[in-house]
Amino acid sequence: MDLGPSNFFSIMKPLIVLIAVFVSSTIISKLIMGDWKLIYSGNLAMFAMLILTSIGHFMFTKGMVLMMPNIIPFKKEMVYGTGIAEILLGLALLFPQTRYRAGIALIILFILMTPANIHAAVKHINLEKASFDGNGPRYLWFRIPLQILFIAWVWYFALSSHV
Repeated sequence: MDLGPSNFFSIMKPLIVLIAVFVSSTIISKLIMGDWKLIYSGNLAMFAMLILTSIGHFMFTKGMVLMMPNIIPFKKEMVYGTGIAEILLGLALLFPQTRYRAGIALIILFILMTPANIHAAVKHINLEKASFDGNGPRYLWFRIPLQILFIAWVWYFALSSHV
């Protein structure tokens, strides 16, 4: 797997956005409101990360279609639908009334997306180029723990905070 600086940054973008928005939001909350607002900041960070990843559904549709196993029908529609779902569910995380249900739906979505990530790695799919010269199976050593982190993040900030 080529982990040159540009490829490494590309792989790390969602994690960088998640952490950067979380840290900056908590600091801003403390400075302006006098409280860290960790739950809100955690959900805002996930929303920002989901906005970033959803953009890929619309910019790199062909590559995302290739990511899906052959057994999946209506691939292009699924790519657009999951992109829209990421935006709407991320937005729903920001409101206490909808946060719990959105969190459950996101965890299910993250689990359901895992086979596409595995398929893409096994087939060496390059999402951005819609080609077969991607990172390959070694990418899963990063991607699977990242997926677990996203699930744990939503679990903590959206579900365990539910009163």
